[in-house]
Amino acid sequence: MNERFYDLTREKQDRFINAACKLFAENGYKKASTDDIVKEAGISKGLLFHYFGSKQGLYLYVYEYSTRYVRMEYDRCIPKEGMDFFELQRHLEISKRNIIRHYPYMTLFIQRAFRETDKELISLLADNMDRYSALIAEVYSRASVTGFKSSVDPSSVLKLCLFTSDGLLNDQFLSGHIDPDAFLEESLKYISLLEKNLYRE
Repeated sequence: MNERFYDLTREKQDRFINAACKLFAENGYKKASTDDIVKEAGISKGLLFHYFGSKQGLYLYVYEYSTRYVRMEYDRCIPKEGMDFFELQRHLEISKRNIIRHYPYMTLFIQRAFRETDKELISLLADNMDRYSALIAEVYSRASVTGFKSSVDPSSVLKLCLFTSDGLLNDQFLSGHIDPDAFLEESLKYISLLEKNLYRE
């Protein structure tokens, strides 16, 4: 990547990042078109190759940037000390809402990256993906699961929370309108429903 990318205004950098996140999330790496990305970003195709060298270079930069941004947001919003499982989940959803407000497609882009099939790309992303997975595991390690009913498997509840959150955001994406506050409101509603039914009285 050409370091002169950072000479651009923050607004122009974000246009690049948002456009790439959107098109890569929607189409995947192979089918995403650089023509569509530059059109979405409102910049010339020459600038994309000037700053990133190739579509692959752009993808790698945006993935690294996205995972660093998520880590920063989690560090800012999620307490380091342990807490109740569902309280932690609420903090996570608030963090996602904050990310979506600034980068509407970033979370979806990261999700899609784990389903990519291009072997060279996956090889180049491997270390960063491992660090991101370790981040998520570390965050959830802070959660206390002592409140669950004895018949409840906390790992299954974790999967259910992740699937629900991802599904809500994907539904908005497919509808063509991402609303961060509506996403958070609905996410918190489902968290409360699970908490009511899965915790001991």
